[in-house]
Amino acid sequence: MTQNDESNGAPKGLVFNIQKFSLHDGPGIRTIVFLKGCPLACIWCSNPEGQSTAPELIYTSDRCIGVEDCDRCVAVCLEQALTKDDEGKICVDRSICDACGDCAFVCPSRALEESGEWVGVDDVLRIVEEDDAFYARSGGGLTVSGGEPLAQDAFVRALLGAARNRGIDTAIETSGLCNWKTMKAVAPLTDRIFFDIKCLCPEKHERVTGVSNRKILQNFRRLRAEFPQVDVVVRTPVIPGVNDSEDDILAIVEFVNDAGGASAYELLPYHGFGEAKYTKLGKRYSSSRLRPPSDERMTALQRIATRCDASPSRTWLSRDLAPKDPKDPTDVARNEASSR
Repeated sequence: MTQNDESNGAPKGLVFNIQKFSLHDGPGIRTIVFLKGCPLACIWCSNPEGQSTAPELIYTSDRCIGVEDCDRCVAVCLEQALTKDDEGKICVDRSICDACGDCAFVCPSRALEESGEWVGVDDVLRIVEEDDAFYARSGGGLTVSGGEPLAQDAFVRALLGAARNRGIDTAIETSGLCNWKTMKAVAPLTDRIFFDIKCLCPEKHERVTGVSNRKILQNFRRLRAEFPQVDVVVRTPVIPGVNDSEDDILAIVEFVNDAGGASAYELLPYHGFGEAKYTKLGKRYSSSRLRPPSDERMTALQRIATRCDASPSRTWLSRDLAPKDPKDPTDVARNEASSR
């Protein structure tokens, strides 16, 4: 399926999560729509289920009842991708699994779940508008995240445009890696853009994300030059050993200032809350040895970050010097939407 497979030609989007009551990705109480697909492969990514451009099967083994008591998933799998392991639980052969979702549909314990569903704009807005009263009271609205949402540009344009027409405040979180035509088309449709700048060194950027930052930095400059009225918040995930030196942050600050400044600059400390997701997807987490930056390190970096040309009343920086409790759903929601 593609972005334009609806019979009436309206685009559909591949969504892997809709998170309500977020307080950290734009003003007020917000609903975050997470879209699948990302051209980057950041070694610290906390949303690995957002990387692929196709639906995926998530397997939480400790939820599995066991094949002896329940073999519904094995029975419905036409590809024979599910077998019994030594503990009597399910083993997924991802080399032949086509993520059709049949096994997830019959799984009574939700050990098997499908990540990614094709939905229309009206389907998403129906969920978003359930919290209209909260948006009105708090100044909140809709934030589109990912993955990289601009990888599904047709759907994002349609979603943001429809939300705007209904009076919903809009925001988008982006890595900035897209063609300029896409960025130019989306910018007028959103009230604010959260723009990730991970580091300035092109070699380092390619080493830790798999791609060059040339297009990202070009897009930021053009965005500030051609859309100065758009509220742009720069974000930097602070990753130990990657970009946690004062020189790293100063280089970003100087670049942003030279490009025209930003509405705000946020530093987001690394966390490892997404590590368990890799196991559920049958992937290896390459940053398991990383630890969050210390409070002292974040404080030092914040001093550098205050040099960024930002609106004085909206220099948000990092609101937390260290990651919060992973058992707190509010903090988990915040961290799922950041540190991509």
